[in-house]
Amino acid sequence: METGPTVALIVAAGQGTRSGSVTPKQFAPLAGRALVAHGYTALAAHPGIDRVVVVIGEGQHELLHAALGPVENVVGGATRRESVANGLAAIGDAARVLIHDAARPFVPAAVIDRLLAALDHAPGAVPVLAVADTLAIAGESLGDVVPRAGMVRVQTPQAFTLSAIRDAHAAWDVAVEATDDAQMLRAIGLTVAPVEGDMMLDKVTWPSDFALAEGRLALVSRSATGYDVHRLEAGEELWLGGVRIPHDRGLSGHSDADVALHAITDALLGTIGAGDIGTHFPPSDPQWRGAESGQFLAHAAKLVRAEGGVIDFVDLTLICEAPKIGPHRAAMRTRIAALLDLSERQVSIKATTSERLGFTGREEGIAAQAIATIRVPA
Repeated sequence: METGPTVALIVAAGQGTRSGSVTPKQFAPLAGRALVAHGYTALAAHPGIDRVVVVIGEGQHELLHAALGPVENVVGGATRRESVANGLAAIGDAARVLIHDAARPFVPAAVIDRLLAALDHAPGAVPVLAVADTLAIAGESLGDVVPRAGMVRVQTPQAFTLSAIRDAHAAWDVAVEATDDAQMLRAIGLTVAPVEGDMMLDKVTWPSDFALAEGRLALVSRSATGYDVHRLEAGEELWLGGVRIPHDRGLSGHSDADVALHAITDALLGTIGAGDIGTHFPPSDPQWRGAESGQFLAHAAKLVRAEGGVIDFVDLTLICEAPKIGPHRAAMRTRIAALLDLSERQVSIKATTSERLGFTGREEGIAAQAIATIRVPA
């Protein structure tokens, strides 16, 4: 086994004309997000993957930014092989690389696990599925049946030791276009290990495939709540909903003590049974002292999307006597929507007092409660 970083390379440089979309299909919407965003999120969230690089076509930077924000990318070539070669040249030093087609939006973590494990014993590994349908030669009249015994369907991501796949690309006859990278590795006499694939990895090619992909999600709705409270103290900055609010006191805590973002973070983590904010960012860890809570919220959203989840709505209630929330509501809503990659219509912010009762009534602290609604695969 080679030691060092593992990089995922997403090939998203095509035009996808067969999909019927005016926009290149890798940037067309699927379940409210760009097609490429689904695979990117799953690969980026896997603990065995250190970096994700997207290979795009010339002039597609704005589409990529709209889909994923400022992510690492490289411009591809005229063919898939050239695009992969450009990506391999751009990623620098690494031990392993996973090469994935953006047109396969769903990437089960278990498949990635199997691919990385296979690289302990082989220079390449691919996910495969057995062929269930009868195969026959196409023509004006249906031709002979092709025996399907021993035949498999090959999917992506395909995993390789980086040195081996670079050697395979360097040795390939550029006058011939390879159907995939595993073919190129076999051509230099190296072994490609098959691992169990997954129906979720099916490719989106035709217009009807988008509807099938939506249906394959088989999403069910979940809601969970979050609650947080912090003490108000002199000499602290007051951060609420990712916005700094002028006030004579601020909230005290190990991080920036943003109760609003903490409550939403816990609500999102609850929807996927992933514990609470302290599980992921323990207050005993000095690296989180004074940390911006926006990174906690973004992490929770990333985990939800890694599970194939779609965030539908978050609702936040702040409980305090002062400061007044109304003047800052719009800025908070904008910031929370940006952190979660949602529209502002998907974020609700309310405020109330406790009628001078309890610690909030005595202006000793601020409390927040939130509920998040998401859809996840059944």
